[in-house]
Amino acid sequence: MSSTNGTADPPEPATPEPARTVANFLLTLAAQKGYAPATLAAYASDLAQFAAYLAGRGLSLDAPEAIGRDAVRGFVAELHRRRTAKVSMGRKLSTVRGFFKYLLQKKRCTTDPTAGVKNPKAERRQPRALNADEAVALVTPEPGAPAADGSIEACRDLALAELLYGSGLRVSEALGLNLDDVDVSQGIVRVMGKGSKERLAPLSDASRERLRAYQRRRGELGPALTEKALFLGSRGARLNRRQAGRIIDALAQAAGLARHAHPHMLRHSFATHLLESGADLRSVQELLGHARLTTTTRYTNLDLARIMRIYDKAHPRSDPSESE
Repeated sequence: MSSTNGTADPPEPATPEPARTVANFLLTLAAQKGYAPATLAAYASDLAQFAAYLAGRGLSLDAPEAIGRDAVRGFVAELHRRRTAKVSMGRKLSTVRGFFKYLLQKKRCTTDPTAGVKNPKAERRQPRALNADEAVALVTPEPGAPAADGSIEACRDLALAELLYGSGLRVSEALGLNLDDVDVSQGIVRVMGKGSKERLAPLSDASRERLRAYQRRRGELGPALTEKALFLGSRGARLNRRQAGRIIDALAQAAGLARHAHPHMLRHSFATHLLESGADLRSVQELLGHARLTTTTRYTNLDLARIMRIYDKAHPRSDPSESE
């Protein structure tokens, strides 16, 4: 292609090989595993951090055969030195491991330097949840509170909070809902979860009532005729995560809670309260959309006395009188 003065334009610089390889790896993850953009961005960031570490030692992702196990272990040690959270360290190592698996499949290398490098043992942290009184207070504002002022924003905020707590949705799932994903009359919402896995989630009676009220007034937020999003911001476009976080925390503060709250805390509360009320683990797993049951077991940190009461009552070989 020529410029206006008749001279040829300089050729565009070629994409560096490591960048192209990483981009192809991310495209493969998107196509085969259906990873969300935020997840792919995290993978890209992890690999950029690993590449920066390698560069400081004269190594590069464009020469994977030169990267040995010591380099991977050194990267983990560097993360330790920076006091990176163990769960983040595990994810970064998992990203690097997946990248070299991809290179092996593409015959770009013959050995896997991550083999034998174990993930750091993560702290087993109990998900933070509200107690039942706190959760009810958050979604049921007192008369005179900002969330009870009758505005369209208050109507939307309470519909969102009730959905998160009543159905246990991830905030990304709730914000990704379109109008035709919700069937209030049937009490069902169609959710697109992690890995593009679809599931149906039930709506609580309170959530159905809040959603009906919000749907009737949604047009007051000024959406374009083509806007399909269920939850809208003040400018009529799809509500984003930051806005949702502010909404839930504002509801918590208005309810007089002594701590800050975030949308995922309502999902944790949903799971915790179901299990405390006797729901079985498998059912809660399905409701949460967890791929692995072990993920759901994080919510089972019930007190030992309650567990023993359940055991004594249910097991045929138990003698309830001995535990009283």
